[in-house]
Amino acid sequence: MGSESTLFGFPKYPPFEFGKPRFPQNTFLGRYLHYLDVVDPSTLFTSDKKLEESMVLLKRYKNGERNVATDEQLWKAQKVTQAILHPDTGEKILPPFRMSGYVPFGWITVTGMCLPNPSWPTLLFWQWINQSHNALVNYANRNATQPQPLSKYVFAYGTAVMSACSVAAGLTYLIKKSSSLPPTTRLIIQRFVPLPATSMASSLNVLSMRFAELQTGIAVYEKDGKTVGISKEAAKRVEQF
Repeated sequence: MGSESTLFGFPKYPPFEFGKPRFPQNTFLGRYLHYLDVVDPSTLFTSDKKLEESMVLLKRYKNGERNVATDEQLWKAQKVTQAILHPDTGEKILPPFRMSGYVPFGWITVTGMCLPNPSWPTLLFWQWINQSHNALVNYANRNATQPQPLSKYVFAYGTAVMSACSVAAGLTYLIKKSSSLPPTTRLIIQRFVPLPATSMASSLNVLSMRFAELQTGIAVYEKDGKTVGISKEAAKRVEQF
């Protein structure tokens, strides 16, 4: 039975559906609540024992034991396993590279990129660190149904880092050399340099790290989990999503 309590009008724990989001995805609020679940940092503190219990619980449910636990327990078990384990390999993702760890571990680089009046080495260092973290997050959460050579990811990583450093350094140089702007204005504009640099480089980072999937396609499954083939179109739709 689903829980009668609600969250912003949605059932807090509706009847459990294996592999499905807990909140409806046909509304903005439902998608927002779903991604709050995805990035919930509390899963970073899940013990190995709790993870194992969650895996066993879901396995029993998949094997037909529909009354093995309450809907709330099943939803929480699925949240834990999806936050920690890679969906294709089943291996644990290191905490800094999980979606739930993106904010807790990412604020360090964001702070570094926003330091006032950085020197050139400092500016490039923090852009490098930020894009390195982004690349590792993208790699750790990649679609792994089709094996890809490591060289493709190394090239993608280099492309992302070079783009971030180039944009950040270029904008900073232009602003500092702009004699027509008052010093105060130049200082304010310079504070915003990390935003376009990081936004552009992060977008390229995702495309670069996932480009191999677009080239080779990803596995497509039936509802029962049986692989029916490899599709490039499916890879495009996943990237757009």
